Amino acid sequence: MNKAQLVEAIADKLGGRQQAADAVDAVLDAIVRATVAGERVSVTGFGSFEKVDRPARYARNPQTGERVRVKKTSVPRFRAGQGFKDLVSGSKKLPRGGEVAVKKAPKGSLTGGAATTVKTAAAKKTTKAAAKKTTARKAAPAKKTTKAAAKKTSTAAKKTTAKKTTAKKATSKKAAAKKSTARKTTARKSATTKKGNGGGTGP
Repeated sequence: MNKAQLVEAIADKLGGRQQAADAVDAVLDAIVRATVAGERVSVTGFGSFEKVDRPARYARNPQTGERVRVKKTSVPRFRAGQGFKDLVSGSKKLPRGGEVAVKKAPKGSLTGGAATTVKTAAAKKTTKAAAKKTTARKAAPAKKTTKAAAKKTSTAAKKTTAKKTTAKKATSKKAAAKKSTARKTTARKSATTKKGNGGGTGP
């Protein structure tokens, strides 16, 4: 059975050939990505996929018998689950019309895992992009508000300075007026005193 035949085999259960093809592609893509990343993909009753590191070693060329050095490498490995093994060995019989060895996941257990890793990463990228746009939009009005506040503060400061200057000038004028009045009063008193001294009786 090749991929096209696999798609045809499950098309009726998934509502059409296109849906079946998309489902097969999504499952295989998730398994490959998780295995490449070093994660272990395990499907109860079916088997598990994992990445295995092979150290550098010597091997023999089957044609010439020559000893050849093989570099360190990583290879994918599939281990069949016990249910799968039992069906293949014949110790268990395949059900006639239903699904086989793979157990259905209990409700609420499908949280996270290899199948959702790609979608989660895409969702994070979308969220980050949206957050950047929102921040940029909020930043512009904030700058305008800051400038307006700065202008208001500057205007208020100028008005306050002007009021203080006016108050100082008024105080200076009042002080000068008081001094002038005091001088005039003193001059009048002096003149009156002189007149009083000059009008006394002679010897």
